[in-house]
Amino acid sequence: MNVDKLFETQKELRGVINYQGSDRFEKLVLALLVEIGECANEWRGFKFWSKNQHPRHIAITDDGRVIKNQKGTPPLLEEFVDGLCFILELGIEIGVDKFTPSKLISFTHDITGGFRSIYRLASDLDYMMLLLNDGDYRVLFNNYLHLGESLGFSWEEIEKAYYEKNRINHERQANGY
Repeated sequence: MNVDKLFETQKELRGVINYQGSDRFEKLVLALLVEIGECANEWRGFKFWSKNQHPRHIAITDDGRVIKNQKGTPPLLEEFVDGLCFILELGIEIGVDKFTPSKLISFTHDITGGFRSIYRLASDLDYMMLLLNDGDYRVLFNNYLHLGESLGFSWEEIEKAYYEKNRINHERQANGY
């Protein structure tokens, strides 16, 4: 995965959106938290009360019909990539645009713990904004990529889905989304 190229691609979209509000950082953190929640919802593994705890690699209606989303990307991967977009945005916001992922030895032993850890790290960005250093951000990014691997995605799949989502985001901006 060429993360530096992902940053460059995200910068282009950022320039198109061109939001300059003083609340930009706080909104980016909230957007990331929402996307983490949406990704967990598509993963479904925490839903101990449900008979269907299988990840949504395809979309299935309540009556059992299989449907594809319009982008052709599996729902779980799509939500994961939405979160990746905001992680890249946060990095750009704090001045990080070069990143080399590190393989992690996770302190959590399951995907539920991975989601909770990332949620905590992302939430802490908001409180630590004045004290934030790029090391905190890099820990978040590495943990997020580790979650993607835990969910069964290769870096190549993530990268391909990211570029597809970026294309769609550019179309949305052009059409007044």
